[in-house]
Amino acid sequence: MRLICDPVYGDVDLTASAEELNRLADAVAEGEGLLSSVPSPGSDALAGVEVEKATGPGVLVRLDTGRRVLVISGDAAGRAVLADNLRGMASAEDGGHLHVDYFPGHFYLAEGSLPLVVNSPHGGMPTG
Repeated sequence: MRLICDPVYGDVDLTASAEELNRLADAVAEGEGLLSSVPSPGSDALAGVEVEKATGPGVLVRLDTGRRVLVISGDAAGRAVLADNLRGMASAEDGGHLHVDYFPGHFYLAEGSLPLVVNSPHGGMPTG
């Protein structure tokens, strides 16, 4: 897994294998876990992802700058939706990416969530 935080815009780019995305989805669904990422010297790489249960409402994606860890916390319903989206990206065989971006009235993300781009293990844009 590789996590890169854009220093200008603050969004996070996640690239992972299907197995890693499924492990992340399991952690998100369960509401707990810590997954490490591959270090990239000289880059804005993060150390990993931590998942926590919270009362919500919704899911908050934030950066723990001190530990350089992406933190995903939220209520069970919101975490279930995000976990399903992560599993969908893990199983997508035609490439592409998923944007997890908050907007007012978003049905599962909490206000203040960082934008997250989850890349398909098959890369690029969909071929179908």
